[in-house]
Amino acid sequence: MSILLREPPEHIYHTIQKQNLDANQISNTVAIPSSQEPGHSHIYRNAYNPKHLFSTPYPGIDTLYDTFELSAAVNADKPCLGSRIKNSDGTFGAYTFQTYNEVRERRNNLGSGIFYVLENNPYKTDSDTHKKLSYDSEKSKDSFVLTVYSHNRPEWALCDLTCVAYSITNTALYSTLGPETSEYILELTESPIVVCTKDKVLDLIKLKKNNPEKLRNLIAIISMDKLELEDNKLTSLAHENSISLFDMGQVEKLGSLNPLAPIPPKPDDVFTISFTSGTTGAAPKGVVLTHKNLVCGITVHVAGFGLVPGRIHYSFLPLAHIYERVFLQYGLISGMKIGYPQGPLPTTLFEDIKVLEPTFLCLVPRVYTKLEAAIKAQTVDSDKPLMKYLFTKAINNKLELQQQEDHVNPSNLAYDWLLNLLRKKIGMKNVELFVTGSAPLAEETYFFLRAALNLPRGFHSGYGLTESVSGCSVSPGHANKFSSGPIGVSTEMRLRDIPEMGYFAKDEVGPRGELLLRGPQIFPRYYKNPEETAKAFDENGWFCTGDVAHIDAATGRINIIDRVKNFFKLAQGEYVSPEKIEGLYLAQFPYISQLFVHGNSLQTYLVGVVGLDPTTIASYIKKRFHDKIEKEADILQFLNSPQNKKIMLQDMNKVIAKELQGFEKLHNITVSFEPLTVEKGVITPTMKIRRPIAAKYFQNEIDQMYEEGSLVKNGAL
Repeated sequence: MSILLREPPEHIYHTIQKQNLDANQISNTVAIPSSQEPGHSHIYRNAYNPKHLFSTPYPGIDTLYDTFELSAAVNADKPCLGSRIKNSDGTFGAYTFQTYNEVRERRNNLGSGIFYVLENNPYKTDSDTHKKLSYDSEKSKDSFVLTVYSHNRPEWALCDLTCVAYSITNTALYSTLGPETSEYILELTESPIVVCTKDKVLDLIKLKKNNPEKLRNLIAIISMDKLELEDNKLTSLAHENSISLFDMGQVEKLGSLNPLAPIPPKPDDVFTISFTSGTTGAAPKGVVLTHKNLVCGITVHVAGFGLVPGRIHYSFLPLAHIYERVFLQYGLISGMKIGYPQGPLPTTLFEDIKVLEPTFLCLVPRVYTKLEAAIKAQTVDSDKPLMKYLFTKAINNKLELQQQEDHVNPSNLAYDWLLNLLRKKIGMKNVELFVTGSAPLAEETYFFLRAALNLPRGFHSGYGLTESVSGCSVSPGHANKFSSGPIGVSTEMRLRDIPEMGYFAKDEVGPRGELLLRGPQIFPRYYKNPEETAKAFDENGWFCTGDVAHIDAATGRINIIDRVKNFFKLAQGEYVSPEKIEGLYLAQFPYISQLFVHGNSLQTYLVGVVGLDPTTIASYIKKRFHDKIEKEADILQFLNSPQNKKIMLQDMNKVIAKELQGFEKLHNITVSFEPLTVEKGVITPTMKIRRPIAAKYFQNEIDQMYEEGSLVKNGAL
């Protein structure tokens, strides 16, 4: 019997809310006594629960079905999923929201309708996959895989909730994967049904037309958008390729006429298969994530951010990635209002925020950099002298106050009114905190934004992988030390020595080594890939992240400093770790926002592809060269001249002089604006460099730099 039938939902909800965790306690980790082994550090757990790991926010709430049912019972008539009204002139107006009850009803109709269109599909065969398509209230067989292909919108969340309620495993496609990878995922998962935006329907039909045997199991497509009369040709083309085409409204109507009860999942049932693009260029790996895994992820968020109904979240980061999926589920159990962008383009971000006025913002570093630039233009870099003076004083004062103590945003009545006016002007009057992850955030950006926007709960930086359900650690909001914070309440960690890279658990600066993770939050396996699964875990069940971490001796917080696999040998025999080097340059030299370090065993020194920070590079040129250059093309021409490039490189090497040995420093660079993009294939959607592909892509630039030779020899370093 479900816990929700045994105990009043309000009681459960309020009990979770009252579990106020001590901020100072949950912000640190502790070493488990007598847990150190040769070649390894101690085992560390969150200081709040060193004796055992949490897997649920409340006993018996152990699936995503439970978490939403609990929230829907408590927040029934409150707003849930929202989108902006499109006006007749093509502009967008206010947000309108479906209530939790309305979403729940649509979920049941959609789930019932999906089974109806699959069970009655004329193209169904006797394949093993199609044998799974009938409704099974007893859940006696494995689920088929439903695929979602869409930008963020309420229907995406509705698909997730539907799959949860009817024990359907799902996966996602996204545009940056390209058709070959989409074909690979659809074939591997044998997915019989795709729910997508209407603009993706033709692409999917063509994909099956070109690969009829590989995609033989694909027999149904549901368009999130209404199919009009002019779409009849699309419907006919689908049927020509053995695909039934519906829109979501039609499927929900069929479901309402043919209702089926939900099929509640079990904790170990598979919720989703999340494909990672990887950094090597090889086929993506499907990370299998269970309901237990996701509930653990929610538990970490509840512990860190609390359970406060009425908060507002702007769902901006792609739902195809686990980072936003977890926050969606946390938002739903919290009773949040969740607003979505106008459409697929990220350019509406700031406009949407002004209308929605969110409480939380979860973004990636390059978006925060753009926000920083926009705010600086209105404040400390304003062309209005009085405005510039007042905001410079206010922000500098806030910076000083916030660095005094962890978890505190001290008030200053003389300046807070001005900063709060800024918050209101840009739609951030309700924002409590920022959350970032996936890639390092420049410290300057981190400190500036939390001060300029007077964030009550600061700026939280997290660490996690798809395999750990995204965030398994989150830093305190106003921490003096810029880190990824303590390990969360659902995972334990330890470090493993890496002798060849010079990292040891007994290092004087504190334990350093490869970060290993274990606990109910960690994924069980890769999809249909036992070989990679075996490689990912050691003999004691620890997941080997491939990331090199330093554990702060005082707080136990995590600092990611390197990557295990990404090191190479130079011609003299020295081992070089490019990610460590990139991180130091990016942290110490604020005028660059991207860096790809390259070297090999045939060369004696390193070269780099540098991405200039568009918000600060002009001021650097003015300060360093006494030239005022603002056009991007002119900046590139200026800084790529050998003489000026040499000066810039010397400045870069000067700021990291004590951090790196001579052979670890760059000897030549080429500069550009945003050279590393997903579209070029050189970075993953989570901003990790795909080094073999990047080396090939930038081969001409690399060859040119080595032909030009070192710019910093003869003692210049």
